[in-house]
Amino acid sequence: GGTVYLYEQNRAPAIRTVDAFCGCGGLTLGATQAAIATRRWLESVAAIDLDEDGLAVYQANFGTKHLSHGNASSLVDYHVSGSGATSRFAYEPEILDPNLAEEVGKIDLFLAGPPCQGHSNLNNKTRREDPRNLLYLTAIALGVGLRARAIVLENVPEVINDKSDVVNSAKALLRASDYGWIDSGVLVADELGGAQTRRRYFLIASKNDEIDGAITIKGVAEGLRQSARTMEWAVGDLLSVDSKGPKSGIMDTVPVMSEDNVMRVHHLFDNNLYNLPDEVRPDCHKNGHTYPSVYGRLKWDKPSQTITTGFLTPGRGRYIHPLHRRVITPHEAARIQSFPDTFKFVVNEAMPPNRHNLTKWIGDAVPPLLGYAATLPLMALL
Repeated sequence: GGTVYLYEQNRAPAIRTVDAFCGCGGLTLGATQAAIATRRWLESVAAIDLDEDGLAVYQANFGTKHLSHGNASSLVDYHVSGSGATSRFAYEPEILDPNLAEEVGKIDLFLAGPPCQGHSNLNNKTRREDPRNLLYLTAIALGVGLRARAIVLENVPEVINDKSDVVNSAKALLRASDYGWIDSGVLVADELGGAQTRRRYFLIASKNDEIDGAITIKGVAEGLRQSARTMEWAVGDLLSVDSKGPKSGIMDTVPVMSEDNVMRVHHLFDNNLYNLPDEVRPDCHKNGHTYPSVYGRLKWDKPSQTITTGFLTPGRGRYIHPLHRRVITPHEAARIQSFPDTFKFVVNEAMPPNRHNLTKWIGDAVPPLLGYAATLPLMALL
């Protein structure tokens, strides 16, 4: 793979990218894989995120030219008139950051995964009314302001139910900004040969509208359709890792559980259970609850549930290892998220990351597998 990549790098023009709300770079990694699959290569021009250490991880993996640590909203001046299908930019969005301003008109692919907690069904109080939802339109403004040839936005499927109708607003803004080819749809990891049941909504757009019969997200999903992978497939070769000793490093170790959680894990294994009975749960769960996966054990012959930032805590989801009496390790979670072992979750070589940062980078990441499928239709248009 590496030889082909270098060979094509010398022949084909680079696909120049900017990634906003980039995290550690899962979406860019997927786009890189799509570029290689279509005999192209990616040049990471800029990455934007509030997480300074996450940007360092991104830089370590993609050699990015510009890192922008801060609020994406401060990088672009824009105003939206109307709402939903009538949305328009009152004036062309203006890039305010000097480094990004130099790249206006030179970006092929703009990627963004704006915060989605406000849309998630896990967030009942603020669901679909969270002000962060408007960052979806900030992402559109950044892409349009950069005059990127193509744009990809990722979010949870529930974004289409947003109270302020951000998806239809985004599509209207793109149409009015000369993006003649727009597509959207949900991609499901375990339907593409992934090892988790993660679903994500993608909105993609291109200024190149001259290609008839362009490949759609739905078409790519059908073309890449494979049976779901299992936990055994994803992490079976990691069984020999000592998850208790410090010698394995932070990627292959887990935190010490409380006595109550140790008891709950033993109860699952001793009784060959995968769901924890109410009587062994915390008091707040004993009179009924709607979280059967919490304190749950994963199945060796099934895909994982969606990996979130809580994967090191049994009380945050179904994250207990199928065969070991512990939660899954960061290494195992990254594998389930479809990160290759070659991806470096390091800020710098001298200092290992802390567990809080690791769970954030891995749990919040766009699975590269889904990024690959979402950006593949655009490769023919770039």
